[in-house]
Amino acid sequence: MSKKSLAILMRARMRGGSAAVPSPLSLPHEQPHAPLSSPHDPTGNSDCAESSGNSQRIMAKDVKEWMHTSISIPAGAKESADSILDKFSQGYLTLAMDDRRDLLISLAKDYDVNRARVRDLMAQYLNLEISHGSDHFIGDEDGGASPSLYRMERSLRDALKPTYANFFERLNAQPGGLKLLAVLRADLLALLAVENVGSLRALDSYLKKKLITWLSPAALELHQITWDDSASLLEKIVEYEAVHPIRNLIDLKRRLGVGRRCFGYFHPAIPGEPLIFIEVALLKDIASSIQEVLWDDPPIAECKAHCALFYSISSTQPGLSGINLGKFLLKRVVNMVKREMPSVQKYATLSPIPGFMQWLNSKLASQLKLAESEAGSSDQLENRQSSTFRENILLSHEEKMILDSIGENDSGKSGIEVMHEMLQSKDWTKSEHICTALKSPLMRLCTRYLIKEKKRGKALDSVANFHLQNGAYIERINWMADQSEKGIKQSGGIMVNYVYRLENIEDYAQEYFNSGNIHASPELYQSLEVTDQ
Repeated sequence: MSKKSLAILMRARMRGGSAAVPSPLSLPHEQPHAPLSSPHDPTGNSDCAESSGNSQRIMAKDVKEWMHTSISIPAGAKESADSILDKFSQGYLTLAMDDRRDLLISLAKDYDVNRARVRDLMAQYLNLEISHGSDHFIGDEDGGASPSLYRMERSLRDALKPTYANFFERLNAQPGGLKLLAVLRADLLALLAVENVGSLRALDSYLKKKLITWLSPAALELHQITWDDSASLLEKIVEYEAVHPIRNLIDLKRRLGVGRRCFGYFHPAIPGEPLIFIEVALLKDIASSIQEVLWDDPPIAECKAHCALFYSISSTQPGLSGINLGKFLLKRVVNMVKREMPSVQKYATLSPIPGFMQWLNSKLASQLKLAESEAGSSDQLENRQSSTFRENILLSHEEKMILDSIGENDSGKSGIEVMHEMLQSKDWTKSEHICTALKSPLMRLCTRYLIKEKKRGKALDSVANFHLQNGAYIERINWMADQSEKGIKQSGGIMVNYVYRLENIEDYAQEYFNSGNIHASPELYQSLEVTDQ
C-alpha cells in the first residue's frame, strides 16, 4: 500500500468509515472483549451465518473434523499433520460466531485431560508405595528412586497434560499459527465473558501459559517505527492506536517525526505487525496535559529534551490480553533512550484513568440510595445498619461550592445529589462555575481512587496497576488534562503522571507486589488527609 492509499484510509477514518479500534491488551485501558466474529459476519451478527444455509453448517463440521484429525495424527506424520492444520487454520477464520463457539466448547470438553488414565496411573503409583510397606520407595544403589518410579512419574506428568496440548504446539509451529492462536484466544475470552465454565477456563489458562512462553522477551524484536516504514505497517498503527486516536495523516507524521518516537515489539511469526507499540514525546519537562503533547507546535529541539514522556501504549492482538508485554517493552525503550540520549534524565507517563468516573458514579449512586432508604424507613435498626455504609464523600466546603454553583437550591437536594446530576450531563465541562465547583472534590476523590481503592490488595484502576507493578511512582494528577469526549467520560478530564525513577524501579515493584504499597508524592498523600475542621 502506498502513502497515497494511507492518506485515503485516513480520510475515510475521519469520516467515520474505519473499523472500531480494538482495546489494548496487557495494558491499561482494557475494555470488555468484543464478540466473536468472522469475515462472513464482521458485525458479529449471526443472521449472516443463518443465511448461508447448509453449506455453512457443513463447513463448520469439516473444520471440527480437521481439528480432530490434527489432534489424532501420530507425532511422526508431519506432512499429513501440516496439511490438515492448514485446512483447519483457513477454515476456522471463515466460521461464523456460533460455529466458533461450538468448536471451542468441543475443544475444551472433548480434548481435556484423560482423567481415567490419570486415575489408573495414580493407583499404580500408590500401590507401588504400599507394596513396600514403607513411606519410602525402594531405591537404586545411589539412594535415588528406582527407574520404574521415574518412568511412572513421567507418565503421570504426560497424562496430566490436556489432549489439546499437542494441537497448540503443532499450530504454533505452522506459518501463521501464532497469529491464529491469538485469534482463537480472543474468541475464547469473548466466550468466557458469557459462559464462564470450568473447562473453558482451563483451556484459556493453558493457552495463555503457552502464549507467555512463546512470546518471551527473548523471542521479540524491538523496532523503531518511522515515517519510512511500509504503508501497511503505518496503517496498523493508525488502526490500533487505542488511547489517543490519530486524526489525520499530518497527526501520524507528527507522531513519528522530530521530538517523537514510536517503538513496537514484533515477533518473527507475525511479520509486519507489532504486537504492542508505545509512543514517546521528548520534552523539556513532564507534560500536564495531552493537548501540549499532541498539539504543541513546533516541538522542541531533541538536544534540549530532558524528559521522555510515554503518552500512549496500545496492543494489537485482543487474544494476548493479560500477557504483560508492555512491561518488557517499556523497560527496553527506557534503556534505548537512555543510551541514545544522555540528556534525558526523567522517564514519565501521561496516563488516562479509565475507571475513575465509573467508580465515582457508582459511589454517588450508592450513597444516594442509602440516603433514600434511611429517609423512607422508620426502622431504627435498619437506619443504624445503613448508616454503617454511609460515607462523607464531600467535605463541607466542597458541598457548599457545588450548591452555590447552581444558585438557589429550593429543591433541598444534597451536594452529592447535585454533583451526581452534574456529572451525568455531557456538557458540564462547558460551564466555568460548575468546573470550578467540581475541581476540588474530583481531584481529591481521584487521588483516593488511585492510591486507596484496591482489588485483591492491588490498585483498582487497571492503568495504575500496570505502572505500579512495573515500579512506577505516582507524581501528580492533572486537571482537565484530556478534554476529549472519551477523557471526560472516563476520568472527568483528569490524567496522571507516573514517574519511573530508574534507581527505585525494582524496589518499588517488589514492594507493590509483596504488600500492595503504593509510592506517591507527598502532595498527593497530604490531599488525602484533608478533612473538615
